[in-house]
Amino acid sequence: MTARALWESYKALLLDEPVLGFRLDLSRMGLDEPAFAERGPALAEALAAMAALERGGLANPDEKRMAGHYWLRAPERAPTPAIAAAIRETQARVLDFAARVHAGRVRPPGAERFRHVLVIGIGGSALGPQLVADALSGRGDRMQPHFLDNTDPDGFDRVLGGLGDTLAETLALVISKSGGTPETRNGMLEAAAAYAARGRDFGRHAVAITQDGSALDRLARGQGFLERFPMWDWVGGRTSVTSAVGLVPAALQGIDVQALLAGAAAMDELTRRVDARRNPAALLALAWHVVGEGRGAKAMVVLPYRDRLLLFSRYLQQLVMESIGKEKDLAGRVVHQGLTVYGNKGSTDQHAFVQQLRDGTPDFFVSFVRVLRDREGASLEVEPGATSGDFLDGLHLGTRRALHESGRHSLTITIRELDPRSLGMLIALYERAVGLYASLVGINAYHQPGVEAGKQAAAVVLELQRKVVAALAARGAAGATCEELAAAAGAPDEVETLFHLLERLSANPERGVTKRPGATPFDAIYGVRS
Repeated sequence: MTARALWESYKALLLDEPVLGFRLDLSRMGLDEPAFAERGPALAEALAAMAALERGGLANPDEKRMAGHYWLRAPERAPTPAIAAAIRETQARVLDFAARVHAGRVRPPGAERFRHVLVIGIGGSALGPQLVADALSGRGDRMQPHFLDNTDPDGFDRVLGGLGDTLAETLALVISKSGGTPETRNGMLEAAAAYAARGRDFGRHAVAITQDGSALDRLARGQGFLERFPMWDWVGGRTSVTSAVGLVPAALQGIDVQALLAGAAAMDELTRRVDARRNPAALLALAWHVVGEGRGAKAMVVLPYRDRLLLFSRYLQQLVMESIGKEKDLAGRVVHQGLTVYGNKGSTDQHAFVQQLRDGTPDFFVSFVRVLRDREGASLEVEPGATSGDFLDGLHLGTRRALHESGRHSLTITIRELDPRSLGMLIALYERAVGLYASLVGINAYHQPGVEAGKQAAAVVLELQRKVVAALAARGAAGATCEELAAAAGAPDEVETLFHLLERLSANPERGVTKRPGATPFDAIYGVRS
């Protein structure tokens, strides 16, 4: 395609929303009139299904659950007055609580005020808040955010040890819908132990964000947590960032959460348009479907040209891959759908993997995110007439051109500046695009059976560990091989898993498991310290 033809394609396909400072460019995604015509009826059905979902239709018929994250930005659209009232009440409580913490009216025992916030969660209960915290942090932050988002002992020590004595001025947010999520529970227990080691009552430093009546809710009541905020069964973890899950830590940090919600609401309005050519989420879903041949044949490489959006690709990994990666379609047929997401940031990508994007396997498309406003105030000229921001944008435009010249697809989202409003817009855009794309490929975007399968498998492994520890205790210091212990534990077919468990237990002296090497790794004798 000639430069002039590219320009004409750009003008024809550009979606420009000047009031919002938002543009979507699909001119280099291989879209043409037949693509619009062929998929037009399916897109219309997807938009109708989305509208029904917003009216309160069941997203998960088997669980009798709705998907109402859109109501968080427009409570008046909720299907019942009670839900609308709950949303408004929670948002008001979030703002009031943050104001009282900032003013020192809610304070830790023996200190002037809380200066740090420790977010304890996993998956959507951490990824969304982390994205918001990193993207919108600044000199005006009222509290410094920290995260426990795994069940890694060394990770716990790193974060809690880094807080050190400032733990006395740290407010802990425990986020779990059920209260039984192992990673979050473990993080809470480790944090509570760290507070106790410094003579601090965890409950007087803690806030729970959970479902009413959950195990965490009961614990918070019993231990006198400072506050409890709701999680509703109609908000999934990966779409919870505009609920209390994301709003509480952001408001405590000092971020304008009302602007974040307003940006999401504004994008929601655009993505309700029934004219797919003027609906940015529908256009994204269409482009993904065309370039991936309706089966996720190409990965989505997310390249935001702004350091503050480094975590955007991680956030989208969960939102997209947990929503789209499904074994079966809505009719129960095995389809193995998916849309792989990975990314970095510009221009780090130039020195990381653009070489392969330009010259390697063409199994991807790139989603650029461009921010027009460089910074607050004037920029230094690093060369005559050129600033560092000029170089960054030049590298973006150059990469976009180089990829096109090599026959690689890309799209570009442009925002005027990165602020709470525009970040809210990006979050809402991709939430809606994922739902529409799921309709196009005929799968349920709102459940995650594979995640549950992984949790169940982990529970089996932990039960095996309990059995092998009991078998070790019975053998005493004499010990046995992994195969002998597997037989003694009544799990001879699980010998490989037990081998891995024994290796880790024996590598941690405090667990009391010893290892005497044998002729091969599999002849080692494991015992217990006498």
